[in-house]
Amino acid sequence: MGMFYQPEIECASRDYLHHIQSARLIQMTKNCYENVPFYKKKFDEIGLSPEDIHSIDDLHKLPFTVKQDLRDNYPYGLFAVPKERLIRIHASSGTTGKQTVVGYTAEDVLHWAEGAARALVAAGCTKDDYVHVSYGYGLFTGGLGLHDGAELLGATVIPVSSGNTARQVQILQDFGSNILCCTPSYAMFIGETIAQMGIDPKSLAVRAGIFGAEPWTPEMRAGIETLLDIKAHDIYGLSEIAGPGVSYDCEAFNGLHVCEDYFYPEIIDPETLEPLPDGEYGELVFTCIGKEALPLVRYRTRDICAIHREKCSCGRTLVRMSKPVGRSDDMLIIRGVNVFPSQVEHVILREGYEPNYLIEVSRQNNLDVMTVKVEMTADKFTDSVREMEALEKKLSAAMLSTLGVSAAIKLVEPRSLPRSEGKAKRVIDNRHIIDYNVGEKK
Repeated sequence: MGMFYQPEIECASRDYLHHIQSARLIQMTKNCYENVPFYKKKFDEIGLSPEDIHSIDDLHKLPFTVKQDLRDNYPYGLFAVPKERLIRIHASSGTTGKQTVVGYTAEDVLHWAEGAARALVAAGCTKDDYVHVSYGYGLFTGGLGLHDGAELLGATVIPVSSGNTARQVQILQDFGSNILCCTPSYAMFIGETIAQMGIDPKSLAVRAGIFGAEPWTPEMRAGIETLLDIKAHDIYGLSEIAGPGVSYDCEAFNGLHVCEDYFYPEIIDPETLEPLPDGEYGELVFTCIGKEALPLVRYRTRDICAIHREKCSCGRTLVRMSKPVGRSDDMLIIRGVNVFPSQVEHVILREGYEPNYLIEVSRQNNLDVMTVKVEMTADKFTDSVREMEALEKKLSAAMLSTLGVSAAIKLVEPRSLPRSEGKAKRVIDNRHIIDYNVGEKK
């Protein structure tokens, strides 16, 4: 039996959780209908009234929400509270440069911080610890999410942000950091840097890490634990719902506990949209029953996983979601940043090239590397190496500006990339870090 931040919720009976979820769903449905024109229109179209929702068991009556709905209502069209009540705005990159915008009230930020605090305590963090946050700060939700959770717990936050790895190592040494928070690939890089510097990881005070924002394998977990001499815990979040703290690893490492008192999970068949029973793999859907500013209804995450409701050996009763094993769309996660091939294509077309390209993703020194091969057009083709390098540099800068992540550009001769009579193959992912054969349970 481990430690808990809020045992009255984390270890609650299923009946008590059902009561909380039902009350919050009823209130959320009313809030959406009365304050979000988008949802009022959707409810009216299917003949649904807030009075038709009596408990969480009626969730299936509600319509789905998808990411495009946020883009179509950019920036504040889905907000359910006046702007005066907002205390924070976060955003993630959009398909054509338009971002998906998420707002938070003070209550929303508190609930998000509670989820992050639960994750920290599940990883063994106490109020006496120093939490080293190496996620990025800013519109990205990673840094501030763990930051707020640690402060709510009463721990001491070291808001290092990302980059400057030698400085990160020095801070780990000098400041006595106990808990490391960053992407798993960056944790590996920090560990390798420590080894290269001849530092014994056992000499550091850090004993656990909370890593998320990108997919990673059990083998990568083992590598991190060896390099840093720590326990490596997974954490899950997504900017549209909340940042890190939607679900989290416990000491049992047997699925991520979902904060289902705020974010109610479902698993659906991505083709039929019908709910699937516990244990079956399908698309993860969340309903934000505990959010005021952006109470998304049955939001399709596109992540493929399964959920389990039986009590965990750690003592928690919160539903557990498996580690996502793939996606039902074509999104890539590159160093914690969501990237769609359509974004890449948008930049290529905007810069005057034809939409003939190939995205190759690999992992070098445990960091994601994205290379985009782009066919030259007749008017741009040149034998000059200097001119080619200048064009590649210009296109690379345009990619970074739009995607928020760097990409190596390789311009190739016209009609040199393979053609397909069917759907064009745009992505080759050589990282081999997730299993897309979701029909088989591991």
